[in-house]
Amino acid sequence: MQVPHAQREKILELLEHEGGVTEESVRKVAAETGVPEADIWGAGMFYTLIDRPGKRVRVCDGLSCQMAGADEIAKQIQSAGRDCERVSCLGQCDLAPATLDEEMELVTYAEVKTSITPADEERLALNLAGPVDMSYSALAKARKMGSEAVIEQIKEAGLQGRGGAGFPAHFKWTSVSGQAETERYVICNADEAEPGTFKDRETILRQPHKVLEGLAIAAETIGTKSIWIYIRGEYTNEYRSLEKAIAEVRDAQLSDFEIEIVKGHGAYICGEETAMLESMEGRRGMPRLKPPYPTEAGFRGKPSLIHNVETIACVPSIVHRGGEWFKNLGRTEAGSKLYCISGHVNKPGVFELPLGVTLDELVEAAGGYLGNPIAFSPGGASSGFLPIKQRDLPLDYKNLADVGSMMGSAGVVVINDTINMAMAAKWQLDFFERESCGQCAPCRIGTRYLNRQADKFIQLGDSSALQYADDVGWEMEEGSICGLGMVAAKPLESARKYFPEAFE
Repeated sequence: MQVPHAQREKILELLEHEGGVTEESVRKVAAETGVPEADIWGAGMFYTLIDRPGKRVRVCDGLSCQMAGADEIAKQIQSAGRDCERVSCLGQCDLAPATLDEEMELVTYAEVKTSITPADEERLALNLAGPVDMSYSALAKARKMGSEAVIEQIKEAGLQGRGGAGFPAHFKWTSVSGQAETERYVICNADEAEPGTFKDRETILRQPHKVLEGLAIAAETIGTKSIWIYIRGEYTNEYRSLEKAIAEVRDAQLSDFEIEIVKGHGAYICGEETAMLESMEGRRGMPRLKPPYPTEAGFRGKPSLIHNVETIACVPSIVHRGGEWFKNLGRTEAGSKLYCISGHVNKPGVFELPLGVTLDELVEAAGGYLGNPIAFSPGGASSGFLPIKQRDLPLDYKNLADVGSMMGSAGVVVINDTINMAMAAKWQLDFFERESCGQCAPCRIGTRYLNRQADKFIQLGDSSALQYADDVGWEMEEGSICGLGMVAAKPLESARKYFPEAFE
């Protein structure tokens, strides 16, 4: 049992500092924090960046990196006698294939660089290529407007959660503001780990002050001075960018706020907001049952406003120019949107375009298709695959949902006819099996079963191996606690639906 006043929130950071989970490090952390050794073992072994000691090269196994030759890169590293670990995703899909060296520094092999939409202050809310503004004039304006007026502008803007759920942002702001509990938190979810997605990475690198100003406006609006940023552990350069930006304005524009950065330790599931909260509190990143929702009982059991990087970075422009301006930037739905695109295109990158553009318009911004395209994943691994004949479908929340897919994180991956769609599905199933937290049986068992059966089909060519795949997928969707288990079967389901010839 944990002793009174035990410092559980420190254990993951301390384990990282000690070089990973070992008997010695666990004893040392237990003595320093007062958390029982068994609890420290259980939490530490959950996270891939600290579950075992020693330094090693990490090679990305994401869809885009697999298509770009990740297997060959791994063989070269192993042949050189270096310890090599295959990992689910590194968030560098546009620079595929990608690795992290022994010091967690990014190494890429691609000749192309990340492409970005040219600067345009009038039509782009985030304007990643534009000048960096450290005046924090939107924060000053928000203070004059007052909380109710700010929330009303967020509502008028039609801003939806850009992390994947598409939930109206103003509902969260209103809910937290209305809680009787006055101890509250604003939290930025920067644990971007969905294969195909790297928009938050570029936002932090190019416009960190928009993120910080958005968080400050949110904190001012809901009545708190406490701001937390949870950033994925593999984002070394991005962590530095945030630290530098905070230092630039801490004594001026952000002097009223307490800002803490928490590093993740390698778990995709911590992108789910309640799993992230568990991680922040020093536990295994397993999603909580809801209700209660974080707006009522979040970090440390207190009301918490949680937003994705892109969502919160839109706030300064909305406050500065008004909700109607932001809403009119969209085509089929409100606002401009950061679309990531990688795979078989000439210029992979992040493009801010009106929400609701088509694949062809996005690919045009990315320099055109490479080869003969046959499929695309519109919103990361969770969205499954669509055939290229749906290239004129608006890439928004409603239209993608209507065809059984999802907008998700807008991580678009284009696939041409050099790739076998059964193998593409298998790569995505690998990801979900690795990243299932194991808490609920439908997801824990289902991800493993589907991956094993897909592998059996690929190895033996026996289509009967997949005869129960649809039933298992249905059980996962209906019975899983969180979104991972609900969507983990989509890559296989959609590939079989649109590319049956790959499974004959």
